Amino acid sequence: MEAVPPLFAFGVIADIQYADAEDGYDFGGYRRRHYRQSLNLLRDAVEAWAAERPPLAFVLQLGDSIDGLNAQRGEAEGALEQVLAALGRLPVPVHHTWGNHEFYNFSRARLVRTGLNSRPAGAGASPPAGDCQAYHFSPAAQFRVVVLDAYDLSILGREPDSPRYQESLRLLREKNPNENLNSPAGLKEPRFVEFNGGFSQAQLNWFNEVLKFSDENQEKVVVMGHLPIHPDASDRVCLAWNYEDALSVIHSHQCVVGFLAGHLHDGGYCLDSHGVHHLTLEGVIETPPESNAFGTIYVYEDKMILKGRGRISDRVMHFSKRIK
Repeated sequence: MEAVPPLFAFGVIADIQYADAEDGYDFGGYRRRHYRQSLNLLRDAVEAWAAERPPLAFVLQLGDSIDGLNAQRGEAEGALEQVLAALGRLPVPVHHTWGNHEFYNFSRARLVRTGLNSRPAGAGASPPAGDCQAYHFSPAAQFRVVVLDAYDLSILGREPDSPRYQESLRLLREKNPNENLNSPAGLKEPRFVEFNGGFSQAQLNWFNEVLKFSDENQEKVVVMGHLPIHPDASDRVCLAWNYEDALSVIHSHQCVVGFLAGHLHDGGYCLDSHGVHHLTLEGVIETPPESNAFGTIYVYEDKMILKGRGRISDRVMHFSKRIK
């Protein structure tokens, strides 16, 4: 690392998708998934983070902590308990964002009552409307982390008679005429599938206000959400439905230095035209047992340095000159 100590450091991990099951394959039947082994890789990550000196400030868990397979086997509660127990060995806070696999196992109403609800009481001066799980926190002076809820617009985890479900289903059917709404076959915009979601206008308005505050206070901001929001840091399928709207909010402010996502198990990265680093983390679930997929990000005045483990590469991410 640098001779100058970092301002602070934090851990990152995505798509653990633990299930107490033999290895299987993705929906296409091609990519091997190491369900049981993913918990061991998580424990190894926790051990490495706990040994960091100086200690980490926090860890970001980027969604899909347990696999949808647990729901079919009636093992969702037990699987989540195991993952939370492993993360509970950390002496620092863990911030969670929710992915599609959380919603395969639990309703949104139930998730709020689990250890995956890391949103502090009264988070933010004016939290987003409804049951949106977005929040923000400041781990150090002039630095802020924003957690977005990428399934705020979604048919996953909601009651079919709820207005948000109906609104999301209308949007999905408008863009996806396939009988199987999880299929992107033939779609002009293949991201409009059931396993993705998006950001409500209420959440985007709230996000805009948070970034306005950070601009005014000369803060640097890292944003996290389960779904990538830049086409160059994702494939065409795994993007948030209305990723352009989220990008538009970010690009109308000076403060955002990075966006962290999961969902695409191959990972991805780009530096966009506004100087924002988009880092999509490789998924633990498709990582062979002899490797791993987690990282530590060290934050300095002028850059972030990612020290990756296993499938995740090291990376130096300089802050744009426009961010003072």
